[in-house]
Amino acid sequence: MNKNSKFFTPLPKPTFKERMEDLKYTILFWKGRSKGMIHTRNIELDDFRYIFFPKGFEKYGYLGTQIWNEDGSYFKALYPLVLALDYEAKPKLCPRWFLRFLHVFGMDKSIVRVRNRRLSNLLSTLTKGIGFIDYKTKWRDYDLRISISAPKHLQDLSNNIEQGFYNRGRQEELVAKILAIDPNASIIWGSIERFEKQLEKLQNKEK
Repeated sequence: MNKNSKFFTPLPKPTFKERMEDLKYTILFWKGRSKGMIHTRNIELDDFRYIFFPKGFEKYGYLGTQIWNEDGSYFKALYPLVLALDYEAKPKLCPRWFLRFLHVFGMDKSIVRVRNRRLSNLLSTLTKGIGFIDYKTKWRDYDLRISISAPKHLQDLSNNIEQGFYNRGRQEELVAKILAIDPNASIIWGSIERFEKQLEKLQNKEK
């Protein structure tokens, strides 16, 4: 329209808030989609940092691992398992950045969503379907439950980690109770049953 026309009305300048909102959307490299119950996230600059410049344990993110507190007991217990999964899953000539790329653009950086079926299938093919699904605790904080998708020898490793974590945690719990009753009690590590009997004797003496 002719700017000299009496009908011409200049558009108002965008406010600072509107400019910031526009900037927010310009740094989004890929918009998420919504179809029925399935929602995919927006891919942002941080996703490219994750792909090409991962921080610490993020390098194994393509397996489905989450960022944990690297000083925590769960991280230390699961660390050997993730290394073993990576050793089995990563093709020798395939760089991890490409697997993380497939994890973001194929699986939406998730273990349940699919952003692109072909890329998702390619990741599954390259890694032989090996992945870290989840970990949680059930009855106690030392009752660790690990869920992975992997061959039997890695499942066995996972079971051994669960059992070892439980044994150490249960023994530490019993020892704390024993020392609370008798600070000078003899502590011989290695057997839950022995500690349970030792605690039972101390509790009976108190009655």
